[in-house]
Amino acid sequence: MLVKQLSVFLENRRGRFTEICNLLGAADINMNAFTVAENSDFGILRLIVSEPDKAMAVLRENKYAVSLTEVVCLHCPNRPGALAKAMNILTDAGIFIEYMYAFSEGDAANVIIRPDDLQRCVEILKENKLTLLAASELYKI
Repeated sequence: MLVKQLSVFLENRRGRFTEICNLLGAADINMNAFTVAENSDFGILRLIVSEPDKAMAVLRENKYAVSLTEVVCLHCPNRPGALAKAMNILTDAGIFIEYMYAFSEGDAANVIIRPDDLQRCVEILKENKLTLLAASELYKI
């Protein structure tokens, strides 16, 4: 139930994100979700792609600093309070969330979560009958 996420170090320079989009597109790799955390000098692009290992190779071949980490993908209703329910469950279980980002469409939302304890986070969410997406399911969205 874990999903591979790429983290790419980017200089804050015009066209860097465009270049990544072009490289991945040319390699027939789809970007399913992404977020950018930045400061004045650089940013960290985190993204979920259709072929993470291939994407990492393509980006490294083009001199990008990139790493692969595992994250959890929570699939929940896209309505008020749904995410609060999941967050309360994780907080009550002592799970610390390092970062998260989300994307939604229609009645469903997908929340990418990077907890301090991946396995425990998965166990807690499953025990509480919350829906997690496997990588293969996420890449179809």
